[in-house]
Amino acid sequence: MSLAPVVTGTNHLLAALPSDDSEQLLARCVETELAFADTLYCSGEPISHVYFPTTSIVSLVTPIDSNHNLEVGLVGYEGMFGLPLILSINVASYNAVVQGAGQALRLSAPLFLHELETNAAFKRELKRYLYVVMSQIAQTAGCNRFHVVEARLARWLLMTQDRAQSDQFHVTHVFLAYMLGVRRVGITNAANSLQNKALISYKRGNIKILDRAGLEAASCECYRTEKALYERILG
Repeated sequence: MSLAPVVTGTNHLLAALPSDDSEQLLARCVETELAFADTLYCSGEPISHVYFPTTSIVSLVTPIDSNHNLEVGLVGYEGMFGLPLILSINVASYNAVVQGAGQALRLSAPLFLHELETNAAFKRELKRYLYVVMSQIAQTAGCNRFHVVEARLARWLLMTQDRAQSDQFHVTHVFLAYMLGVRRVGITNAANSLQNKALISYKRGNIKILDRAGLEAASCECYRTEKALYERILG
């Protein structure tokens, strides 16, 4: 997904609102620090707060069984976590795991619901974002089924780079295997292949994107499909 550039430390959904609406929402939010690998919610738990990441990244992970999990979505400064509340459901549908440490704006569920009822621009923007997220989850399901690990890893790195707003970020083989639902050796082989092609450098969990265009070429079509959808719906 290609994200419109915004000033670091802001949230795209809130920044897209008229200034009065945005200022009103920001005044009710609490800035909070999210630590890497923290779990904000588990599937089935009540949603007491929603989160609008500013410099953090949150993975939406669905539990498959007692031993397996799979990432189905990624939320950074372009979006929010807590969308079921829009549908009048106060239960988390996925595990929300912090993939990139940083800050987020937190809003209590009652205040969020009040804003949905009284702020038409906010409600309209969130409905559009909900559609984009639903499409992303469907695209990810197909990607996980039909595309090879190397292409999926390239896509994941591009999505993470977009949200990190940086060419460098930290992630381990273990965490990547967990996110992509593959064995660690599969991640090692895919990362080594991308590194041998001089697309990335990867050492002790520190990843640097060396060739963005080359990484896009190595990625599956899913990344470009999501990019086009995001630009069409949210601009």
